Amino acid sequence: MKVNGTHYRSLWWDEDKGALQIIDQRWLPHEFRIQQVDTLKDFADAIVEMRVRGAPLIGATAAYGMALAARLDPSDENLQKAWEYLDKTRPTAINLRWALNLCRGHLMPLAVEDRAEAALRLAHEISDEDVDINYNIGQHGLEIIRRIAAGKSSGEPVRILTHCNAGWIATVDWGTATSPMYQAHDNGIPIHVWVDETRPRNQGVLTAWELGSHGIPHTYVTDNAGGHLMQHGLVDIVITGTDRTTRSGDVCNKIGTYLKALAAQANKVPFYVALPSPTIDWSVSDGVAEIPIEERAEQEVTHIQGLTPEGTIGRVQVTPNGTPGGNPAFDVTPNHLVTGLITERGVCKASAEGLAELFPDLARLAKSA
Repeated sequence: MKVNGTHYRSLWWDEDKGALQIIDQRWLPHEFRIQQVDTLKDFADAIVEMRVRGAPLIGATAAYGMALAARLDPSDENLQKAWEYLDKTRPTAINLRWALNLCRGHLMPLAVEDRAEAALRLAHEISDEDVDINYNIGQHGLEIIRRIAAGKSSGEPVRILTHCNAGWIATVDWGTATSPMYQAHDNGIPIHVWVDETRPRNQGVLTAWELGSHGIPHTYVTDNAGGHLMQHGLVDIVITGTDRTTRSGDVCNKIGTYLKALAAQANKVPFYVALPSPTIDWSVSDGVAEIPIEERAEQEVTHIQGLTPEGTIGRVQVTPNGTPGGNPAFDVTPNHLVTGLITERGVCKASAEGLAELFPDLARLAKSA
């Protein structure tokens, strides 16, 4: 996508510098900063501190981390150490381990002297594949929006509610939940997006920044406004992303997603989840019982970052001194609340049968593992 007229991916390999470049998302939407990632600690810090965030982008970043490890020391022992080091950074988003396992499984059978080149090539392939996957997600989601638009008066927008940021900066490009929005807009379908603020960290501002840069009409609302908007017929469809999806169709996403799904069901608003296939965890069936929920620092709840009147980025405390903050980063939306899953292969029911029908190869592979 474009920033100030220049096309960017969320991460890219600089051939001249021989190093990965990332957009440091901690400063968005007020400052656009690029960081070079030089060491394995830099990779881990980028993931933990959410300089990069979003399940697909974390996976791609980890792949480049493994490529760095292979360049420095391609031995079995060092690759395993790198795998373990990066795997500990964030426990919930399954794309991280998916990418790490893919890299390890690809590199270990190779001759040691061939691993560095192969690792970098694989990281490039994972990144390029993510772009293609997200574009195709958008193509399938576009048809859902097109059907809703067909039932509206001429010029009346399709009103979409989204939560958190499942946009191009949460992936390598296009995004998951936002890809259908971009493609609907680019195809001349009028849309208006209700953007949840998504506390803590207010990741809705990232979505607002993205949509505004693309010229898509949108309104930034508090997390608790979604139910009210649905109750008054102001939402036609909810589309969110997911950080891990079980083989039965439960979806784990940013905290607050579950409440949106409950409100959508109560008000008969279709609730869709957009996801790339690497986000499916075929080893897990019951998301509520089996998915580990990351508990992040309480300061993300007790403090808030923003632009000061002086034009600098600052952080202020919003709680009384001594009040602790609880910060579960994700929740799980059971499959019965999900209207459908929008994937790169099409749209399916949020169920074991629906996913297996769309991804029979992956389902068989998981069953035999």
